[in-house]
Amino acid sequence: MHYELSTLPNGLRVITETMPGIRSVAVGCWVDTGSRDERSSEAGTSHFLEHLLFKGTDELSARMISETFDAMGAQSNAFTSKEYTCFWGRMVDDDLPTGLHLLAEMLQRPAFRQHEIDSERHVVIEEINMNEDDPNDVVFETFSQAVFSGHPLEPPILGTRESIMGMSKDDIAGYWQRRYGAGSTVLAVAGSIAHDHAVELATELFGAWSGGPVDHEFAPIEPIGRAVAVRRDTEQAHLLVGGRGISRDDDRRWAFEVLNHILGGGMSSRLFRSIREERGYAYSVYSFAMPAAETGAWGVYVGTTPTHTETVLGLVSDELEAMANKGVTDDELDRAKGNVRGSLALSIEDANSRMLRLGRQELTGGDHLSVDERIALIEAVTAEEVQALASEVLLGPKILAAVGPFDSADLEPYVP
Repeated sequence: MHYELSTLPNGLRVITETMPGIRSVAVGCWVDTGSRDERSSEAGTSHFLEHLLFKGTDELSARMISETFDAMGAQSNAFTSKEYTCFWGRMVDDDLPTGLHLLAEMLQRPAFRQHEIDSERHVVIEEINMNEDDPNDVVFETFSQAVFSGHPLEPPILGTRESIMGMSKDDIAGYWQRRYGAGSTVLAVAGSIAHDHAVELATELFGAWSGGPVDHEFAPIEPIGRAVAVRRDTEQAHLLVGGRGISRDDDRRWAFEVLNHILGGGMSSRLFRSIREERGYAYSVYSFAMPAAETGAWGVYVGTTPTHTETVLGLVSDELEAMANKGVTDDELDRAKGNVRGSLALSIEDANSRMLRLGRQELTGGDHLSVDERIALIEAVTAEEVQALASEVLLGPKILAAVGPFDSADLEPYVP
């Protein structure tokens, strides 16, 4: 990977990666703000802004923005996380000036028309309704709020119905004024692009933007082992077991990547084999990581018939203890490393993937490592390092989140 990075006089960072032989270009405007940065009265504002900036400026209506992107055959969208927000587009290289102009106007000069705020807040409410109708979304949100209880990472990204309905135009505009600016934004571009051209466009379109870097409230987490259930008369019990993990810049993250693959990251993983292949207790079973700036979480998800809940949780607990107490085999270690090698190679095949990696790493302060550098770090992971990390992380206090025909008290005896 070869990237180039420039910082404009106003603090905006422009990072690019040129990919010869293609005609597309992916561009992302990464803003250093997410749900963790909201005050209690602003719950859901980061995500609400993701919607509202597409409603346009004083000179550009929402229809003009969408029609211009459509006329280019471009793709455009945005996403919000607990730690950042990204507005992105993918288009033919000749159309980059037009696409970037739209994104620049949206970010710097949103109109915040009252009637559009009022209509869009109902769209966000429908998104909340949709998520609450999906047991899978509910169990993940329940787990996230439990494991990050009392921490800035606890509140849901979407906010609540009450916070969205009670949010005023001044609340929204104030948050945008406080968190959006040149110093808190990274412009990442990958594909058919020359760095000097990207800097020239950024200077023209963003050069007059003001605003310095933003801060964040950091804190550790100390989850208390417990069960948290949401009663639903579902045909399937959605179970999620996990606890405190590691931060995204922890030196042990490469060992955790190997650990996660062996535990539940693929069809050859221990959880998949034990719960699905050998016993048929689940269709979906996997493990995952939720790293953040200063802390993180890990978890195991299983969807199973409610009557199998006790048995499945026992099997999960067995695999966690085996990983921590007995470690991993050489064959498992080799398979995990091979999987990571292949996944990394495939992840650089398109411009959008490279843009996402560039922008996220630059915004969060991560190292811009080449594929070969990443592979070397994975190859250096030892079985001893994996077991040491498993012993520390997997045996800590557990949160058991569940959605199904039971209450929290029913599941307390099964907290691993």
